[in-house]
Amino acid sequence: MDFTAVILAAGEGTRMKSGIPKVLHKVCGVPMLGHVISQAREAGAKRIIVVVGRGAEEVKRAFEGQSVEFVLQAEQKGTGHALQQTKDAVKGEDTLLVLYGDMPLVTSETLRSMVEFHSRNLAAATVMTARVKDPAGYGRIIREGNRVLAIKEEKDASPEEKAIDEINSGIYCFSREKVFDALRQVNNNNVQGEYYLTDVVEILNRQREKVLAYEVQDPSEVQGVNDRNQLAQAQAVMQKRIIHRLMARGVTFLNPDSCLVDAGVEIGRDTIIYPGVILEGNTRIGECCTIVGYSRIIDSSIGNNVEITMCHIRESVIEDGVKIGPFANLRPGTHLMPGVKVGDFVEIKNSKVGENSKVPHLSYVGDADIGNNVNIGAGVIFVNYDGFKKHRTVVEDEAFIGCNSNLIAPVRIGHGSYIAAGSTVTRDVEEGALAIARSRQENKPGWVRKRKEREGGDKSDGKQA
Repeated sequence: MDFTAVILAAGEGTRMKSGIPKVLHKVCGVPMLGHVISQAREAGAKRIIVVVGRGAEEVKRAFEGQSVEFVLQAEQKGTGHALQQTKDAVKGEDTLLVLYGDMPLVTSETLRSMVEFHSRNLAAATVMTARVKDPAGYGRIIREGNRVLAIKEEKDASPEEKAIDEINSGIYCFSREKVFDALRQVNNNNVQGEYYLTDVVEILNRQREKVLAYEVQDPSEVQGVNDRNQLAQAQAVMQKRIIHRLMARGVTFLNPDSCLVDAGVEIGRDTIIYPGVILEGNTRIGECCTIVGYSRIIDSSIGNNVEITMCHIRESVIEDGVKIGPFANLRPGTHLMPGVKVGDFVEIKNSKVGENSKVPHLSYVGDADIGNNVNIGAGVIFVNYDGFKKHRTVVEDEAFIGCNSNLIAPVRIGHGSYIAAGSTVTRDVEEGALAIARSRQENKPGWVRKRKEREGGDKSDGKQA
């Protein structure tokens, strides 16, 4: 069953009050148009053509390299006019599935089923419909049995027609030849001066063509987004779908309503997600992990049996058995090997930490290669920036870095060597050596009393007046 998907995405989107094209606003981390494209592709579309208008170049850039074709609607003259712009692009096709770029909740299963229904019944047009509790503002479906006789817009509907709860979703299947023949007869004699795709239904009926209704069971699928409130509603619906799907695959969410999980996130079974966790982008989390909120993980890969407590992690790779947090910040380029421990108030950037090494607390690790079984004491700073460029530090296996030490890059700390606490290391340390790089302590007896006498006044008790 071959069909071509045409996605109308040229609208102004004025109610969004935004400088961003409406179809690029994200729902669960993916632009609305991206959801529609992926569902059309999963439904079996052999080609996907997007009609663009406002912000056309920005929309094209967002989907560059995704096997999507674009057609420009230079002037926005209505949905019928938008489809007309694809006439040359779809020559030779038989079936067109017409979608909207601001309807991100429609599913591939529904689209596939609709196209099969359309094909099986040899229809000229099939209209996707839904029954809703409040149909106000939608076009009402006037039907006789399964045949759609007309779509009545609310402003034109009689009181009896306004009472109809079956509405037009705006999604259609068409015979290419018949829809373009009908579009030639559509006029713009209306308040908006636009060419409406809904008029095709009436024209096809006059020609005694078969126009059918395909009713979806879940009306949320046909929910469009025209403003920020509707964007939030779409986010809520899709978020529930994502989390319910993950729970069905064996993931535990202790409080699903408190978590945010993007559409591209994958989580292995027996992982436990605590309240307040945010998982974004193309994050992958393995099996048997524990993620405690409030944690935010973005575009990162997490192995199995990992524990993360109240951390921020971006573009990092975490191997099996790692423990992180609380309050650690892992920045892009961090790679933690199996068994690593990263404690509280640690920041790591563009660094690899070897197996079973520990950075327990209060340290900054930047642009470093740390070996296996290394211990980084509290307050250690990897000094990587000289004011012009970054430099790397290498710490070899089984080294011990004492508390409050500064490693001034570029520098290499040899295998099994020790850095005395409080040292500022500026030269390489050979294997097995102890490096002490700090001033010798000197105590000056009576210094405080002499200072007070020099300044004058009786302040010998050390108390302020």
